[in-house]
Parts: sequence; C-alpha cells; structure tokens
Amino acid sequence: MGQPQTWRDCGILVIMCLVLLFFGSGSIPITDPTESNYVLTAKEMVMTGEYVSPRIYGVDWYDKPIMFYWELIAAFKLFGISDGAARFFPAVVGTLSVLGTYFFGSWLYDRKRGLTAGIILLTSLEFWYIGHAVITDMTLFCSMSAALCLFYAGYHLKKPKLYYFAYAASGIAVLTKGPIGLALPGLIILLFLAWQRDFSRLLKMRIGTGMLLFAAIISIWYLPMFIMHGWDFINTFFGVHNVLRATVSEHPEVNYWFYYLLVFIAGFLPWIVPVLAHGVKLLYGKRKGLKLPTLSLEEGERFLLVWAVTVPLVFQCFETKYVTYTFPYMMPVALLFAGYFVKRELLFRRMAAGCLIVMPLLLFFVAVPLCEQSSAKQEAEEIMRLAGRDTCIAQCKKTYSASMPFYSGKEVFRLETEADRNRLKPDGMAWNSLNVMPFMTFDEMPKDRDMLVVVGKARYELFDSQAEGYWEMVKELPKSRIYMRKASEVK
Repeated sequence: MGQPQTWRDCGILVIMCLVLLFFGSGSIPITDPTESNYVLTAKEMVMTGEYVSPRIYGVDWYDKPIMFYWELIAAFKLFGISDGAARFFPAVVGTLSVLGTYFFGSWLYDRKRGLTAGIILLTSLEFWYIGHAVITDMTLFCSMSAALCLFYAGYHLKKPKLYYFAYAASGIAVLTKGPIGLALPGLIILLFLAWQRDFSRLLKMRIGTGMLLFAAIISIWYLPMFIMHGWDFINTFFGVHNVLRATVSEHPEVNYWFYYLLVFIAGFLPWIVPVLAHGVKLLYGKRKGLKLPTLSLEEGERFLLVWAVTVPLVFQCFETKYVTYTFPYMMPVALLFAGYFVKRELLFRRMAAGCLIVMPLLLFFVAVPLCEQSSAKQEAEEIMRLAGRDTCIAQCKKTYSASMPFYSGKEVFRLETEADRNRLKPDGMAWNSLNVMPFMTFDEMPKDRDMLVVVGKARYELFDSQAEGYWEMVKELPKSRIYMRKASEVK
C-alpha cells in the first residue's frame, strides 16, 4: 500500500465525512427523549464544575458511564453550549471509524476494498444517522471495533503486544456503555477461536496483564463513583441500566423476532438493495439447476462473519430492543459488502455519488423537520420570552421533554395528577427509576407565583379538567399550547 495512494484515499474519506457528517449538523435541534438527557447532563456538569459524577435536574444520574459526557463537556468548553457543539464529537468519532475501516480493510484485503468499505459504511443510512446523533453509540462503535481489529491483528500476526491495545480499547468501550463493551468483544473472540479450533491461543493473549490494564482504565471512573456513591451506584447502574434492559423490555411494542432484520435492511440502505437483488438472483438460479459459486471462507472472512452475526444474535436475546443496539456489526458487514462492490466499480461509483447528493438533502429537508417535531426548542424559546424571574414553569405532556430545560436554562416541572405522580415516581428495579425530573401535581401548583404551563396535544382535556383558576392561552404552537396564570388572579 503506497503512501501517496493512502494519503489520497484518506483525503477522499475525510472530505466525504466533512460533507456527510459535519456539514449542517448545527441546524439539527436536540431531540427528546434521548439526546436531551445527554446534553442536559453535560450542561449541568459544566455549570457545576462536576466532571466525574453525572447529574441531571440536580440529582445523581447513573444512566451511562462517563466517556460520552466527557466528549460533550469538551465540545461545550471549546465551542459553547449549542446544537452544533453537541453533535461535534459524534461526527469526529464517526470519521475515525470510517478511517479505521479503511485501514483494517486495506490490511486485511487491499487498498481498494478498504476504501470501498469505508465509503459503504459512511453512506449507509444507520451510520449516517448515528454520526449526527447525540448518543453514546458512535463512541462504542469506534472503541469496540478497535478492540476487535487489534485482537485480530495480534492473532494473525502473532504479535501478543497488540492485545494490550485491544484491552485498552475495550476499557474505553466499558467507559462508554458499560459491561457490554467487554462482554460482547470477548464473546466474539471466543466464538472465532472455537471456529478456528484454537483455544490454545488464549494462553498467549496476555490475559492477566491485559486485564490489569483494562481494570486500570475503567477505574478512572468506576472507582471514584463507587467511593462517592457506594452501593447506590452499583445497584442503579448495573441493576437498572444493565440487567433491567436485558431482562425487562422498556419498549415491548417492538419486541418482534424480525425487529433486527428490519433494522439491518433499513440501516444498510442503499447498499443492501443490489446485494439482496444479487442474492435473490443466485437463489433463483439454483432453482433453475444452476450451480452456485463455491464459498470458501478464509481466516479473515471467518472473523468478520462471527463478528457480524454474533452482535444481532446477542441483542435479539435482550428483552429491550433499540435500533442502535446492533450498530457494532456495521464495520464487518461493510467489509463483506465491499467484496461485492469492488467487482462492480461503475455501480459503486454511481451509488456513492448519489449518496453525496441525496444525504445532505435528506438532512435539511427530512432530518431537520423531523427533529424539530421531536424537540421542545421552540417551546423553550417561548418560555424564555414569556417567563419572569420568579415564574414557575411546568409541562403537561405525555412524556417529559428534557430539551425544554436544556434550551431554556430554567427548572421545568413535570405536571401530573396525584395518581399518575404516584405511579411514575422512581421505585427500585423498575423503569420508573429513570423519572428523576422534578414533579408537581395539579394541587401543588403555587398560587403565590406566576405560572407557565406547556400543554401537549394529548393532554389538552386533562389540563382543562384539572387546572384551577383562570388560565390564559398565551401561545399556540403546532404540537402544544402555552398557558399562563398570574398570581394576582388566583383567589
């Protein structure tokens, strides 16, 4: 692999990343319910100067480890607290992931296949989406992929020192998302060694000293958290946010056996279309009596296949299902897909060029409008305009919008009936443990302060029936109304 060609390839990939991941990202508002939790937590950490223990709404928050919060804090420190800053590091880490795919593919196969795989990965719908999303998954993808690639490099080259870098990368993955950052790569490696009938290689993987390095890296955060919060941290972080996700579905409405199959098809658009068409053509040819080409898997293909298949099978066993859970399989699948497209250069070039044109249009004309519908940014702007210094603010919505306090910088209560408040309050090993936002019942609304209430469409009737006194509708928005009650008008 010549150096000038390598620099040219990297230049192509970086320019494509600038167009597809960075350009226009600042125009995408922060969405509810997930992105807003991350940015509000990072904002509170910046405001309080607490950079170890995540806090949201002024209380301890054990939803995710520290790595992604540190990325957000660094971006907020560098660029100020804004939409563009929040989306900066997902794009940076996405770019590193694309370059990593290129280098691994070039080493495993050749430069052309590495470049093809990098472009396929970058322009696949799911990667493009997560490259803009303010969530942990891109950092997990990059660190977990690095761990697996470094393991295989050490295995294939018989260079045990490379395993230490794999342990370190896995440590970063655990600092990003928790135990899955070690458990999933470990399982993939064990299954690959089983296929290779080479468990003896475990004796050469420096497991003892490697795990010491791993432990030292994760102790940067887990140890001080345990010292500060004790078993409350252990029970909540590992119990609710890890064990509960695996055993109790947070979203039972999507628990279908074919869920991740649909995610796979949608996530690899547009590249999945010609690949599936080719597969159907081969199967049709077999029915006509034609001989299928012989599939001979080399060591590298075995590793990629184990990696690509294990990820969705593991998460299929989890009760909670998310679109992003299976994201770590995209690198090996992109490398495998590249084997098809390197033989069809004209098709590949046309599809890649089409993505460079279509995806920026999708961002401005589809992604931005959809995200505006899932964000309380407009409502927060109205709140800042209408609220006085002592105004009490609440929202009466089906789900709480954390983007409202993020954008407004004000405390925003979740307004519920007494019965719903009791039903939703945090309670041990249950999903209600996530409801740490400030609550207020209709009976608790202060009468000695002006009040603003943002009421979602689904709660219009509830608010009309429960809210006492005279309320003036001061603003009607596409998905909500803002009501005001003056303290002077309360009897």
